[in-house]
Amino acid sequence: MTQKEMIVYCLSKPGTYLDYPFGPETAVIKVKAEHSAARIFAQFFSLKGRPKVTFYCDRETGEFYRSVFPDAVTRGYHCPPVQQPYFNTVDLLSGLPDKELFKMIDHAYAAAVKKLPKKHRQELNDNKI
Repeated sequence: MTQKEMIVYCLSKPGTYLDYPFGPETAVIKVKAEHSAARIFAQFFSLKGRPKVTFYCDRETGEFYRSVFPDAVTRGYHCPPVQQPYFNTVDLLSGLPDKELFKMIDHAYAAAVKKLPKKHRQELNDNKI
């Protein structure tokens, strides 16, 4: 799956939008209810010519993916050490199956939404098609 295909999938989720807060080389997908602050759940970039994506996750899920796919998934590349357990960076040329990438996107979105206040989570649920 390409970065572009992954971005399209991310943007199909309720309340998501594309942003470039770190400059034009890093595409950031955020989720936001109408009256809430936005939460980042995916960041797409290149490192040394290799396409990468960093996903938000809970600590246990992050550890799981890093242990099962050690050649493809590492702690959040650009994150401060205190945040690294909550972000996984995936090398998109590592051969990780698309099925796993979809699971990671779904988890990242759900984990970010879970951090929103309850009324804002409900707002996103009410807006599902």
